[in-house]
Parts: sequence; structure tokens; C-alpha cells
Amino acid sequence: MSEENKQETAQVNMANLRGGIEYASQWQLMWARFRKHRVAYASMVLVALLYVVAIFAEFLSPFSPEDPSSRTVYQPPQVLHFDGFKPYVNKFTLTRDPVTLAPTYVKTDEKTYLEFFAKGYEYKMLGIWETNLHLFGPKEQGEKMFLFGSDKLGRDMLSRVIFGARFTLSMGLIGVILSTVLGIALGGVSGYYGGKIDWAIQRLVEFILSLPTIPIWLALASALPRNWPPHLVYISVTVIISLIGWTHLARVIRGKFLAMRGEVFVIAAKLDGCSEARVIFRHMLPSMASHVIAAVTLAIPSMILAETTLSFLGLGLQPPAISWGVLLKDAQKISVISNAPWLFLPGVMVVISVLAMNFFGDGLRDAADPYSH
Repeated sequence: MSEENKQETAQVNMANLRGGIEYASQWQLMWARFRKHRVAYASMVLVALLYVVAIFAEFLSPFSPEDPSSRTVYQPPQVLHFDGFKPYVNKFTLTRDPVTLAPTYVKTDEKTYLEFFAKGYEYKMLGIWETNLHLFGPKEQGEKMFLFGSDKLGRDMLSRVIFGARFTLSMGLIGVILSTVLGIALGGVSGYYGGKIDWAIQRLVEFILSLPTIPIWLALASALPRNWPPHLVYISVTVIISLIGWTHLARVIRGKFLAMRGEVFVIAAKLDGCSEARVIFRHMLPSMASHVIAAVTLAIPSMILAETTLSFLGLGLQPPAISWGVLLKDAQKISVISNAPWLFLPGVMVVISVLAMNFFGDGLRDAADPYSH
């Protein structure tokens, strides 16, 4: 074998040896650790399902959330039964006490059969094309069924809870995006430059953190004009929540920047002639991306609770807008809860979504921290 052939063979063997070695990126290692956290993994699936429900609310809701009926006021939930493979619910008959005139619903033997991909009210799927197809509903159009009961106007609570997920979950997500942008921008500038800029930003952070959160939310939200349309109130409440929620992330980002600005790879990038923007966005931020994602995930529940609190107190979204906080306003009185406990179902959805997001965020944080393993 000639010398050239020996060199080529050695190069091929070296290439094969290198090719046989598997390298895992930071994201692959993070995903592998996260999958071992079963509770966090299940919570991620649940959070994804909640946002799917919010996106396809019209398709998933059997009735219009604003469809009232005087004959079905405070109707209790109907239990789903199966006749073979045919789902159905028993109808209720409205009667009144002859003395007190209090309404009473009596279960009958009449059945309302349900079907998948039933036809109902018309809507625009994703705001693009019109259709009247729904995931499920009564087999015969015009019939009613209330799996989650009805409210004081006889509207279907299941449809209203599904539509409420859209406002509540989207407000939490958009609010976190706005607060994340503010936190990364101000925290990054504070940690990267230091000096007087760092001092000024940290005094601003300390001032905001010293303010009582709920009274400030209430004061700002109460200043909104009562005659504003729902979408404008939605945007305003989101901005208000975001203006308060960026401070904790800003402190975390500042600490990361202070620790990393003396690292070898940052100094090497500066000596190589990289601009400050490239050093920050190309080298420093990607190295802390996993921590930012975990912090953002843990911040969404607080945004959801803030919107629910403001709307419950009548200072956030207002009818005809539908959110879980707005729906909980009907459950403020003990007398109403004692007679119609199903009106508290939006609160149950808030608890489920907040717990799922907290477990999801905890799993991400543990997976992103290399020192926890």
C-alpha cells in the first residue's frame, strides 16, 4: 500500500471514528431530563390541551355562549349516559313551587341524544371560513343540553367556560411576553453596562417591588373608562399587568449578565471585534435561554390569577367579554353558590390551569439547571 493510500485510509478511519460519536446539544439534554419528570410532562400536555381549547373554542363549544333561554335558568348539569354506543342525557322539566314560586328542575325519562360533528350555530373557523360544524352537540337541532349546567340567563356554562379560556389564557401569555421583553431589555442593560445605568434601573425595580401589587392593579384598572369596548379593556389590562410583572425577571437577567460578562467566550467575542448587540444577542442571551423559558413559564400563572382577580372584582374585563374571572362574578354570593354550585366551575379551571403551569415550569427549571443533577 502506497503512502498516499495509507494517509487516505487513516483519514477515513478518523472520520468514521468521529462520526460514530454522538453529540447532544443543550436543548437535547434539557429535553431528556424533562421527559423523566412525569408530572411536569403530563402538565405540559394538559397546558397544550388548554390552549388548543382556547384556539378552537367555537368548534368545541356546542352552543353560542350568548344564547339565553328563560326556560333553562340555573338548570343543573345533566349526566351523560350511553345507550350502547349512543350518548344521551335525560331532559329536565321546569316546575315551580306553588307557594314560593321557586323554580325546580325534575328529571324525566325523555332522552336527548348527542352526536359528534353536530351542526349548530354558524361561526368562522379561525376567522377564515364560515361553518356550523361542532365537535359534539344534540342530534336534533334546536334541542338543548347542559353538561355544566346553565347560568342566570339560561346560557350554557360549558360553552362559556370554553370561551373564557381564550381571554384568560391569552392574556396570561401576552402579558408574559410583554413583561419578558421589558425584563430582558432592562435587566440586560443593567447587568451588561453596570455603573450609573445599573444603579438607576435597580432603584426603579426596588420602587416597583415595594408597591403593594393588588392595590396598584386595582387603582390602575379602576382608572379605565367604563365605556371602553371589551377589546380595548383587554389590551389595557394586559399592559397594566405587564408593567408590574417584569421586575423579578429583570433581576434574574441582571444577575446572569453580571456573572457572564467576565466569561472567556464574552471577552473573546469582544476582542474579535463583535458589536455589543452581537455579544448580547448572539452569545450571552442564548446561553441563558433555558432559564428564561423556565422563568416565563412560571410567570404565566401569576398573570392568569391577576386577570381573574381584576375581572372578579369588576375592574378588569366586563361583559359581554367572557373570561374565567368575568364568569366568577356570578359566583360572588353565597346564596347563588348554594343553589347553583356549578357556577364555580370557572374557578376550578383556574386552579387546574395554574397548577399545571406551575408543575410545567418547575420541570423546565429543574431540567435547565445543570447543577441539580
